[in-house]
Amino acid sequence: MEKLAALPIDWANVDWPYVVALVLLVFFCTIVGTTLAFGRAFASAVFSALLFATAFLFWTYYPHSLPLPTSIKAEKAAQTSLARPAPPKTGDPAKPDDSVTTTTAPIVNQEPR
Repeated sequence: MEKLAALPIDWANVDWPYVVALVLLVFFCTIVGTTLAFGRAFASAVFSALLFATAFLFWTYYPHSLPLPTSIKAEKAAQTSLARPAPPKTGDPAKPDDSVTTTTAPIVNQEPR
């Protein structure tokens, strides 16, 4: 247990839903691979690896618009690419800041005759 505590991993920043989702994906792919290989170890490992690679590529790169967790790098890139909102302007919002004044034509009420 002491060696586990000495690892340079910040356990608080681990994306646990992503880790759990990948573990479940590997588990499911292993069950399907073992079933397809009829219990043969090497063949089931090959099937499991191919199934996991296919599922992971679909999960990560296919634009399926499902609320699935994605990689940490993609989330950090999305967070840094968001623009910060502009600070609120000071002064009267109804009055323009520049010295140019605008004029509008008067509204003419045309009544039917």
